[in-house]
Amino acid sequence: MVSVAYVHLHHECAHNKNYWEFGGLTKNAQKDLAKVPDFIKDKLLLWIDAVERLGINEVRKTPGFHDEPLKGDRKGQRSIRLNKAYRAIYTEDQRKRVHIISIIEVNKHEY
Repeated sequence: MVSVAYVHLHHECAHNKNYWEFGGLTKNAQKDLAKVPDFIKDKLLLWIDAVERLGINEVRKTPGFHDEPLKGDRKGQRSIRLNKAYRAIYTEDQRKRVHIISIIEVNKHEY
């Protein structure tokens, strides 16, 4: 099982041109994460690791995550696909820190 504490990791790399810091999980996202299957947690950690290594702009180009801006009430937020049924919703602040605000389960009616 993936430790939620690991997801709270703050990673700094001053030598990396793509400096990125994981801003953390909101309380809502922490609750969501506690309910999802382990393989979904693993996929989220893969995404976090990729962003730390490559930078958010490069990871957005990765087709497997289907990173996309949201509209309507969620304008200013982005989502990534963790699989067909789960999405992680995140925001990016002015300092390029990414904050995961929720992990949601979707079905065909919410798509």
